[in-house]
Amino acid sequence: MATSEDANLVMQIVRWSTDMGLDEAMQEIFSEGYDPNDVSSEDEAVRKILAFGETVGTLVKHGLLDWDVLSDLYWIEGMWKKVAAHAVHLRERLGEPRIYEHFESLAARSGN
Repeated sequence: MATSEDANLVMQIVRWSTDMGLDEAMQEIFSEGYDPNDVSSEDEAVRKILAFGETVGTLVKHGLLDWDVLSDLYWIEGMWKKVAAHAVHLRERLGEPRIYEHFESLAARSGN
């Protein structure tokens, strides 16, 4: 069950997401013209979504953020589907399989 501490953290996350321009990034990745498989671009919106997802994923993994509250506010699985190809491409290019692993784990969790 979520606590008031969770609520405080979520409000900080909401504020941070606003400051980083997450709403605009989400508008871009969910627009009709967006191609989630175009990994050749270094799209700023994609970078924002990946950073956000990995940050909240890390907090959930370590029990610092309640998953139920987060999943009520954000469509994590949908966000991941739009940027997954970028994450996989970066993992392969850098030879580091852990890149964005916490975001991917959240998306898998939300698919259950």
